[in-house]
Order: sequence, then C-alpha cells, then structure tokens
Amino acid sequence: MKWLKTGKDMIINPQDLHYNDRYKLIIGSVVPRPIAWVSSMDKDGNLNLAPFSFFTAVASDPMTLLFCPGWSSHRGRMKDTLYNIRELPEFVINITDEATKDAMNQTATEFEAGVNEFEWAGLTPVPSQVVRVPRVAEAPIAFECKLQQIVVVHEGPGGGTAVFGEVQSIYVRDDVMVNGRILPEVLQPIGRLAGATYAHINNLFEMPRIPPPE
Repeated sequence: MKWLKTGKDMIINPQDLHYNDRYKLIIGSVVPRPIAWVSSMDKDGNLNLAPFSFFTAVASDPMTLLFCPGWSSHRGRMKDTLYNIRELPEFVINITDEATKDAMNQTATEFEAGVNEFEWAGLTPVPSQVVRVPRVAEAPIAFECKLQQIVVVHEGPGGGTAVFGEVQSIYVRDDVMVNGRILPEVLQPIGRLAGATYAHINNLFEMPRIPPPE
C-alpha cells in the first residue's frame, strides 16, 4: 500500500514509494528552496558551474554552508561538481538572482565532464580572493569555501551527498548590502519549486518574533 486514506487526507509510507515519487514529494513540499550556484574545478584546471537547490546555511561560527549534489540519472553517476571537489577541495557558492536566472538555468544542462559551463552560458569567471576556483562575476554574492566534510547518504539512483564548506571570503556587490544587512529588495533572489517552476521573491512582509511570557 502506497498511502492510507484518512478522510480527505493521506498517510504515506515513503518506503512504499519509488525513489522518483519520494523526490517529487520532497521538491513539491520543501519550498521555496534557495539555489547554490556552485563553481568548482578539477585537478587539471577545468571549470564547472552548476546549480543545486538542496542548499542551506549550517552555522555562523565557523561560517558554514551546505549543498547536496545528487545522482545523475542521465549519466548514471554522481554530478561532476562532487568529483571536482574531491579532487580539489575548494569551491564557490554563487547566489543567483533575477538578472542571472536564465544563465543559471543554462548551467543546469548536463554535459560530459570537462565542458566549461561558464563559456556555455556566457558568464565571466573572476579570480577569487582565497580559493583557486573562480566566482561568477555576474552573481551579486559569492561565498568562497574550503571543503569541511562530505557526508555520503547514498551513491546510486535516488541518492545524494551533503557537501559542507567553510567560508573563507565573501564577495558582496556594493548595492546589495547596507550597514551589514543584505537588502532583499535589491538582491532580488529567486526560489526553486518543483520541476521547472521557480518563484519570484518580491512580496515581502515582516513578522517580529514574539517574546516568551514572563
């Protein structure tokens, strides 16, 4: 039984689902997701650029970010980004926005290893301050990272790997930050939903935290 009907609701046992159906439930429910636009490089200096929407912050001390390369069903192995980081344990997490969304989508195309997605999408690699991997010049924010650890959940169909990066240097475009605060209305981030659907983050509201009762 894949699910149990309780009135109009459903109780689903993920173990009864094919991994593709589990994936669809995740990407349809965990929304909107930020996008890590990761530049990496292999030991021979070949560049790679790819977006990952399984992405979040982990800690501020040390400043640590996390993204998750998945299994490529098209190629029957893990994504090139993971192979590159295993060879050269440095990478840059670029933040995409309204202005770069089309170029970001172009870099999601799955090529054979060694193809330079910077060139394919017409993007500009710029030398980083600390790591050897370049950042995307067109991105409004970029986090230079050194690999902290890789946690393999499963290398196979439906599998994924968590890559933790400790931030070494941060590029922020001048107009995006004022007095240490990132301005979302200037950053104009986008969010990933399910399939080919994305969200504009342009309807903002504030909701202050409620203090506990005395």
